[in-house]
Amino acid sequence: MRIIGLLLLAVVSSAAAEPRIVYSKYFKGSTPEFVVITVEKSGHATYKEARDDEQPLQFQLADADSAQIFDLAGKLDHFSHALESPAKVANMGMKTFRYEDGPAATEVKFNYTEDPNGRLMWDSFERIAETEQVYINLERSVKFDHLGVNQALLLVEASLDKKRLVAPEQFLPLLDRIIKNESLMHMSRERAARLADMFRNPQPLKAATDK
Repeated sequence: MRIIGLLLLAVVSSAAAEPRIVYSKYFKGSTPEFVVITVEKSGHATYKEARDDEQPLQFQLADADSAQIFDLAGKLDHFSHALESPAKVANMGMKTFRYEDGPAATEVKFNYTEDPNGRLMWDSFERIAETEQVYINLERSVKFDHLGVNQALLLVEASLDKKRLVAPEQFLPLLDRIIKNESLMHMSRERAARLADMFRNPQPLKAATDK
């Protein structure tokens, strides 16, 4: 009976597991050299810069962002065919897209792709990676380099202006720490407050109107 129970538990756990997409990139000499991002169907995501990282950054993607990633995966047949471009290009790091749904998994590796959906998927994950690297830089400055906090906040603003910032709500606890920390420069605390207000109260996009 114990064996049957364990088997049933395994089946239930497998059935309950969310489909997920894993993006990884290894580019020797870059900073960081290795990145792995996991996005679940619910939008829960993790970011690592080491395979054995037991405390990855965790955050929640907007529904639209996670839906786009899974929609692109569907258009790419869940990575069941090659994406590598036949063109000779410089080494841009080995990327892997992997789709996992219970025990089933498919993946594809490439250095560079010309597939439009592949490029959109690639850019989606690069935006996530850029955001987490900006987050790590800000967190490190808050802990170890108070004079560098303002510059780190400027990088957050730059990413936001370029529309490269993903899941900005993840920054709120860190921004609140900056706002409350009276040992930091007033300029840094003011900038953090502006960003926190923008992230808490995002402005809707204005509809185009005829002149």
